[in-house]
Amino acid sequence: MIFKRCYLSFIALLSIPTSIFAQTVKSPGNVKTAAVSGQQITITTDNAYAQVTVYAPGVIRVRIDKQPLATDFSYAVIAQPQTVKANITQNDNEVSILTDSVKAIISKKPFSVAFYTTDGKVISQDETGLNTSWVNESVTTYKHIQEGERFVGLGEKTGDLDRKGNGYTNWNTDAFGYATDRDPIYSTIPFYIGIHHGLNYGIFMDNTYQSDFNFGASNNRFSSFGARGGEMNYYFIYNKHLGDIITSYTALTGRMKMPPLWSLGYQQNRYSYYPETEVMRIAQTLREKKLPADGITLDIHYMDHYKVFTWDKERFPDPRKMTDKLKDMGFKLTVIVDPGVKVEKGYGTYDRGYAANIFAKYPDSTNYTGEVWPGWCNFPDFTNPKARSWWGAELKKYGEDGISGIWNDMNEIATWGQKMPDNIIFDYDGRKASHLQTRNVYALEMARSSFEGGKVAFGKRPFVLTRAGYAGLQRYSAIWTGDNRAEDSHMLLGVRLLNSLGLSGVAFTGMDIGGFTGNGTPSLFARWMQIGAFNPYFRSHTAVNTKSAEPWTFGEEVLEISRNYINLRYMLMPYLYSAFYDATQTGRPLMRSLAIDYTFDQNIYNTQFQNQYMFGSAFLVMPFEGTATMGKVYFPAGRWYNLYNGVAQSGAQDRLIEVSMNKLPVFVKESSIIPMQSLVQSTSQMPTDTLVVHVYQGDKNNNYTYYEDDGESYNYENGAYFKRLISYDAAKHAITFNKAEGSYRSKFKNIKVVMHGFGNGSFKLDNKAVNLNDDFVSFLTPLSKFDPQGSANAIEGEKVKSIVIKNSGEAFSINY
Repeated sequence: MIFKRCYLSFIALLSIPTSIFAQTVKSPGNVKTAAVSGQQITITTDNAYAQVTVYAPGVIRVRIDKQPLATDFSYAVIAQPQTVKANITQNDNEVSILTDSVKAIISKKPFSVAFYTTDGKVISQDETGLNTSWVNESVTTYKHIQEGERFVGLGEKTGDLDRKGNGYTNWNTDAFGYATDRDPIYSTIPFYIGIHHGLNYGIFMDNTYQSDFNFGASNNRFSSFGARGGEMNYYFIYNKHLGDIITSYTALTGRMKMPPLWSLGYQQNRYSYYPETEVMRIAQTLREKKLPADGITLDIHYMDHYKVFTWDKERFPDPRKMTDKLKDMGFKLTVIVDPGVKVEKGYGTYDRGYAANIFAKYPDSTNYTGEVWPGWCNFPDFTNPKARSWWGAELKKYGEDGISGIWNDMNEIATWGQKMPDNIIFDYDGRKASHLQTRNVYALEMARSSFEGGKVAFGKRPFVLTRAGYAGLQRYSAIWTGDNRAEDSHMLLGVRLLNSLGLSGVAFTGMDIGGFTGNGTPSLFARWMQIGAFNPYFRSHTAVNTKSAEPWTFGEEVLEISRNYINLRYMLMPYLYSAFYDATQTGRPLMRSLAIDYTFDQNIYNTQFQNQYMFGSAFLVMPFEGTATMGKVYFPAGRWYNLYNGVAQSGAQDRLIEVSMNKLPVFVKESSIIPMQSLVQSTSQMPTDTLVVHVYQGDKNNNYTYYEDDGESYNYENGAYFKRLISYDAAKHAITFNKAEGSYRSKFKNIKVVMHGFGNGSFKLDNKAVNLNDDFVSFLTPLSKFDPQGSANAIEGEKVKSIVIKNSGEAFSINY
């Protein structure tokens, strides 16, 4: 009987006219006209309008809509099309676009798009029969999954490095204590990279509606990307090297500015430090225990009943006096700000916002009111230029109070109930849009408001941190991964989240070290602090209902381990700062998934090794659980030096290594150049006058850009920097320091070049024979208190050769 019913249902389905399906799922149909104008093709089809534009030699933009295309507007893309030599031809069946980097074919019957290398290899193509289509107001583009194709990126997404077989939704969400497989969480970056057959490409879909990406989830036919409203608008990016795809993507969406130097230091936080005496106790303890640190962060309890831009006068009677004391101790203060403004007459921020008419509204022009920490609140419409200016004016009080950093939280938007109405209307820079179109971009514009306002309010580079965001957030803000858990799985998930954000154009990233919710173990905290030292943003943080989680609260051994790695972080400050400079120029992240440099090595996608990453160009970091005693690791091709003892390891193989709580496995890539300084307790303290440049012998050439500026102003934009190219030429056996560029005078009067793995051969300085000094290098301090014999906790060192040279800024070479 069941079979009969199913059979009859199947027969009934076959009898439905195909026109019914056409009404349910609508496709563009055939091309009717295709007009070429310069680098752009304007197309009409049976059911749609399209525009294909050559944006750069390897970047092609595709727009499709059921109605004539609206005036172009984007919060993410700031670049205009480059002038490109593009050969565009057409016949009855197709339009062909050829640049020196890529070939695109637009088929006319029906409309579909495919991308090829210039020698005809398929990079990416629409799935035949599906292409692009609408279901009601949702629009989706379907791409054929190539054999063996992998997918990486998509920003802050949980799961594995390779996203094949999974689907994801972009809808910025307050995800307190999220599970390690939860989706979505806080931010939206609709940009991914596909990898197959020795090729890689990027696709960025610039649509701020709720969006969905499918990489072969529940199907074996296609990958897809689509949005619940608006037009299909995507950029196809092709380069031979994956890192260059990130560079092209950030050329579209912008790159970070140089951050303030202090923001690269260790930041101490909890929810919450109050009153003022507690803040000063934390600062004093950090100094007494010789834990280098640059920042203390205040959570919501510093405010008067959680009202933004206020202080609780009992807890913090004189904010300026407090920040002055902290600055004298080498600390900068960051404070949290939420978008919700309490509805309360007589509260200045509310009154000024109400008078300026800058709050988000219902269709009947009344202000939307939602409940959050202060109670019932209105919410600034940051998509309104007037609101962004108003926010900047409010920040002036924080500048007067000596604040240096702005932490944007709860900006998904988070409200109690998690059901913000769809019919709230936002200005959208004069275009008017509902909550459905605005939610994913709201935090981006809040971060923009804090960045632009902070520049004026603070009179120098502001540090801005955000919990949520959209593509392009790197222009304004660092981002951290929200309310994680004090668990090993979350620590390792955090590594993947930061790596994925790096793949997605965001260089300044971090996570709550130690875990926000729950109580971590000493071994977990020790390992997390070690990993945190190799994160771009290094902040310890825990929640209000947890045990204290400062480094000294886990016992003396954890304190010494934490100190060791914070010390290393501060000695690496010249390396860190130079890596951030590279991010401002190329978009390449500091924390680099191995997929960036070893894209086609299948081993790096193995779940055993997917948490490994490069920190800058030199360090290979191998994270493990805090309790791990043995671990399997993978060394990509090349030669790798153990950071702690200098022992060289050949690559293209996996190994089982010993792991201990006091030491994070870190290796240095051959031919690396690593500038370091003497230990300081904060970046406000001047290091000694010698820059130590470590050079590791290798068979590969390497070019490294060293960079300095004043660390706080924008004078570097007018040439006030010290920059020099340092080159390692393996064939010529030469290490060359080029002549320095820029008008800024280096803080280092001398350069000490330390040679790792070079043996005892002869050396020349500018073609004159020279004797190098015998030296000994140890990057960590032995934990002698816990192992008097030195058998288990002794930290290895390495015998090396070194030479000290005056840092005149002139060029010199060392030959070996």
